[in-house]
Amino acid sequence: VVLPLAALAILSTLFLLSQSADPNATIPFSDAEIAERIRDQQITEPRFAGTTERGDEVFLSAAKAVPGTGDDPAAAQNLKGQIRLARGGAITLEAESGWINLPRDIAEFRGRVTITTDTGYRLVTDRLETAVKRIDATAPGQVTGSGPLGDLDAGAMRVMAPDNDAEATHLVFLNGVKLLYDPQSTKR
Repeated sequence: VVLPLAALAILSTLFLLSQSADPNATIPFSDAEIAERIRDQQITEPRFAGTTERGDEVFLSAAKAVPGTGDDPAAAQNLKGQIRLARGGAITLEAESGWINLPRDIAEFRGRVTITTDTGYRLVTDRLETAVKRIDATAPGQVTGSGPLGDLDAGAMRVMAPDNDAEATHLVFLNGVKLLYDPQSTKR
């Protein structure tokens, strides 16, 4: 008899001491934010995840995205991407803006695009076009940065997975590649 009464007393104190929700409480957004959200269609913090045929995992996210119209792709702000390679390792992409067109299997990173690999490369370019369903990315303009051998500068770059090797991923630098070799960087 005592145990059920004690349980009933505990439950009643939970309900009596709990705070009720105020139905007149305001939404935690400023009037300007609400007006912007009403005026423009947008998605806050969208995320996309997929897997390539080789088993590489592809993740894309943004701070904000505006849906595309017709042939115009969805535009994104603070676009981030990560490719986790099936063989192990990762490539991280970050940009100020960009767009994604999933039906055409392409994403474009724009602004200050930073490319980081787990093998020690940290590269910067203004634009990077990449496939979403496979490993194939191209930076058609100037690429600068550093890698395991030292500082480098190239007119263009391509990240690709060759058809004849199911586990390899290559960074190919093109158009006037300059490498400032640092022998100390290879000893680290």
